Amino acid sequence: MPRLFIKPELQLNSWTDLDSYINQLLNTELSSLSTFKTWLAQWDELSRFISEDLGWRYIRMTCNTADEHSKNRYLDFVQTIQPKWLEASDALNRKIHSCSYANQFKEPGFEILKKNIETELDLYRPNNISLQTELQDLEQSYGTRCGSQTIEHEGNTLTLQQASVFLKNPRREIREQMYFKIQDRRAQDEEFFNELLSQMIDKRHQMALNAGFNNYRDYKHRALNRLDYTVEDCFKFHQAIERVAVPIYRKKERLRRERLKLNTYRPWDTSVEVDGLSPLKPFENGADLLEKTIACFSEMDVYFADCLIKMKQLGRLDLESRVGKSPGGYQYPLYESKLPFIFMNAVGLHRDLVTMVHEGGHAIHSFLYQDLTQMAYQSPPSEMAELASMGMELMSMEHWHVFFKTPEELKRAKQQQLEGVIDTLPWIAAVDAFQHALYQEPHHTLEWRRNQWTNIMDRFGNTEVDYSGLFQDLARKWQAQLHIFEVPFYYIEYGIAQMGAIALWRNYKQNPKETLKKYKAALALGYTRSLPELYALAGIEFNFSAAYMNELMEFVWNEYQTL
Repeated sequence: MPRLFIKPELQLNSWTDLDSYINQLLNTELSSLSTFKTWLAQWDELSRFISEDLGWRYIRMTCNTADEHSKNRYLDFVQTIQPKWLEASDALNRKIHSCSYANQFKEPGFEILKKNIETELDLYRPNNISLQTELQDLEQSYGTRCGSQTIEHEGNTLTLQQASVFLKNPRREIREQMYFKIQDRRAQDEEFFNELLSQMIDKRHQMALNAGFNNYRDYKHRALNRLDYTVEDCFKFHQAIERVAVPIYRKKERLRRERLKLNTYRPWDTSVEVDGLSPLKPFENGADLLEKTIACFSEMDVYFADCLIKMKQLGRLDLESRVGKSPGGYQYPLYESKLPFIFMNAVGLHRDLVTMVHEGGHAIHSFLYQDLTQMAYQSPPSEMAELASMGMELMSMEHWHVFFKTPEELKRAKQQQLEGVIDTLPWIAAVDAFQHALYQEPHHTLEWRRNQWTNIMDRFGNTEVDYSGLFQDLARKWQAQLHIFEVPFYYIEYGIAQMGAIALWRNYKQNPKETLKKYKAALALGYTRSLPELYALAGIEFNFSAAYMNELMEFVWNEYQTL
């Protein structure tokens, strides 16, 4: 975006680079509606600049956790710039909250923005700033430790993502050998991750107490601006998943065990092809993955493909797994340049294809809302952001032939995708229920934590798997879920969005053109409407009741059986 308020050549090296702009905003007299509009645009421009600077620091650090310069640049922002920006943001929030012209300003989304500002004002406590800085340091250490996790195999050093490829090997002894190598490596960090989470829980609980809440769960629910559902609705969602989705998940796993004809179904048997085939290999490397995804998106809508082409031209993708790279995948919106960044750890598996189209859905969302006037309007709630990505996973499946050489391979890929859909809701409920428990009892012991997780696994987990002698592996399984460490309570959104994505896919199979028209229209609105309104504009329901879940999961199961 063109800079009209800050200098075009401005680079952020320290807080002093921002001082004059902050002071100008704080000292401007908002004497008319016109002045207010100009002031709001200036604040937005500065916010975009600061957000993008932080974005690049985070991206460069996660792309290479061993790079001390990138790590220090990120930590410098967190420790020296962000605390002052939080203080300044509170002062600016108060200025806008007390401005009479803010009530006269009529723009789609501004009422939601004002509600978000009210939340920030209610939750802001100066003594929480240092706690937030300390937490970000701890969160960064999680990614660094995960990035260093490797195993040795046949003279090669492999990341755990690369090693997991062997869990799909048709030879059971190879799967078992690699399973133990991976688990042995995870076991080395078990104490570290437990202690890390304990420190995080202590600090998060104190933040909640400082802000007048009894626990961090209630504080975070408010901070996430969950305006359209309550904490109690989360528990009802867990119950619906337990009643509807878990039996389907376990039925699928029972049929899988029977097809494998194994006396015991062990953890190293859960990813292998049931017909003894080699793992699907939908692409050769990151470049091939990108080109095939562009071709896939092009069949759906040329606009989708153009988004990825633009990102490729400007180097906005880092797709392949390597030692020293943070785990997982993400799409990072960069609000000043208006072009997002996709990060992932591809190793050549089918799941990497799914991650690519998932993050591609997020990126398309960023492109569609990029012309909205306020950065806040371009920050949709996670339930909508994940609808964009999870909906893309399922709708794009109708065009996956570009990744596979034969109809048989395509069929297998679709089977695996629907198995993933069936697996998703129980795991989401498990992770969310675990976090509720952790923060409702913040002063718990490690034994209590372990028992909570294993009880949750009894409730939502894969009871077909025999964990005899491997109980500790199951007890620490949650440690691989980065959301628990880095973005607490950001997980139930995936479940809500998964239901919306299934509904989108059902519509797409019936009328692809009309479904994509509504999908794009809803995404283009960013966060200028409520979640129920956005879902309705996309042609689906914002509904996560047991009855609706049963309807959608029956559709998925029927589609799965036809394959």
